[in-house]
Amino acid sequence: MADSTLRDKVTVVGGGERNLGGLVSRTFAEAGAKIVVHFHTAEQDAERTAEAIREAGGQAVTVQGDLTRVADVRRLFDTAIDTYDRVDIAVNTTGMVLRKPILETTEEEYDRMFGVNAKAAYFFIQEAGRRLNDHGRIISLGTSLLAAFTDGYSTYAGGKAPLEHFTRAAAKEFAGRRISVNTVAPGPMDTPFFYPQETPERVEFHKSQAMGDQLTRIEDIVPVIRFLATEGWWFTGQTLFPNGGYTTR
Repeated sequence: MADSTLRDKVTVVGGGERNLGGLVSRTFAEAGAKIVVHFHTAEQDAERTAEAIREAGGQAVTVQGDLTRVADVRRLFDTAIDTYDRVDIAVNTTGMVLRKPILETTEEEYDRMFGVNAKAAYFFIQEAGRRLNDHGRIISLGTSLLAAFTDGYSTYAGGKAPLEHFTRAAAKEFAGRRISVNTVAPGPMDTPFFYPQETPERVEFHKSQAMGDQLTRIEDIVPVIRFLATEGWWFTGQTLFPNGGYTTR
């Protein structure tokens, strides 16, 4: 059985400054992991997360980067290795949400959505596969719209859809080094990214589609990510849907 602890595991967290990524960073650090907190524009959030980790006795470093730029993805992992000499776990929580009808979507919006949700995810997996130690873990954030559908989210769900294919291919290609590769696909999450896309009525609708009439909470997703990074070493090439039974009509 692979090591089932996070003690001293160097963990790169894409989008690790706030919301789900911030909670992953802090939770893994509490368990003894050394954290590389990536951020794109929210520098203050990244510094607050890193400082909270340090004040609690952990280790953390922040790295700015636009993960749609391959050079920035490489620099992120360069920083992890330069700082801690290795990388054991890579968690990518980055993404961009847009709710807009197909007939109103611009080429620029399409390119941006696929850049963040597909291109960045692909090259994050690629660089993680190059840099992780044997027995490493790669975990990406998808969406439950991979298994359901609704109107308005064509570029978001479409941009996230390739993750399943990237994950399966990487799981096979990295298997010889015992590196597992998985995607976690929550339902709509109760974070500031969700609400600007929806009306109050649609928020209530989305709540009604999950057990307990609630949106997905980040506190319910972090344990799934932690499981895949530790005891869940036998899972690979999978998309897990921790969504409270969320469906759409």
